[in-house]
Amino acid sequence: MTAVAEAREVAAQARAERAAKAWEALAHAELRTGARSVRAVPAAAPSVVPVAVPSLVPVVDDEPARPALITAERPPMAVPPALAPLLPEGLRRGGTTAVTGSTSLVLVLLAQACAHGAWAAAVGRPDLGVLAASQAGLDLDRLAMVPSPGPDAPAVVAALLDGLDVVVVGPEARLTDADRRRLAARARDRGAVLMPTYAWPGAGTTLVVEGGRWTGVGTGDGWLRAHRLRVTRTGRGVGAERTVDLVLPLGARVPDEPTVVEVPVEGLRLVG
Repeated sequence: MTAVAEAREVAAQARAERAAKAWEALAHAELRTGARSVRAVPAAAPSVVPVAVPSLVPVVDDEPARPALITAERPPMAVPPALAPLLPEGLRRGGTTAVTGSTSLVLVLLAQACAHGAWAAAVGRPDLGVLAASQAGLDLDRLAMVPSPGPDAPAVVAALLDGLDVVVVGPEARLTDADRRRLAARARDRGAVLMPTYAWPGAGTTLVVEGGRWTGVGTGDGWLRAHRLRVTRTGRGVGAERTVDLVLPLGARVPDEPTVVEVPVEGLRLVG
């Protein structure tokens, strides 16, 4: 066996152990906080040897760093073509990408990542609906949810970063500035994507959704069909801000102006 093959085998074993630890931590959080998982254990879990996690403990600064083999060997995660101008390199593993102003945009990014084999979790987002996630094309078998992690939030996020590919963090995950710095460093070390949905100081990339207009509703009839958004990217190493106009769901056709249909009325005359 070559040195490269051995390194890949070691990385695969380490990833399996981290995944088992993350799911054990998630189960612990569910018992303590009433969280829910779309699926308690991923489909591949039976082949993973469980790793005992007796309790969740806070992330500490002096935890020894491990080589980020996954970051070096695996490419960034794909994003929809419509977002390529903002994220030309995709979702960079080991990075922190904040997405603010649109839950729909978060779901689109997760759906694309999971469609290419990623595992994801959402922590501190009790407003994130399973139906909305499914309608966005997200594979629910690859999504775990911890709506209200309570005081265990730093440890829950850290454990999920150990074993999953993308971890969304909402405002219900109560974190201090020190927690945020440690979790960003942990994502960098583990090769995961940390995706906060609120302002996150130090984020490498921030996508801000501004404005927006819904279409599909007529005068007292119809239903919402599409949402036009303006998305701006800021962050380190970007240079000038980049902005794109986006329509969700992706591929939806939105007319620039409402269509006015004239209906001729016959048999009437003006009187008076």
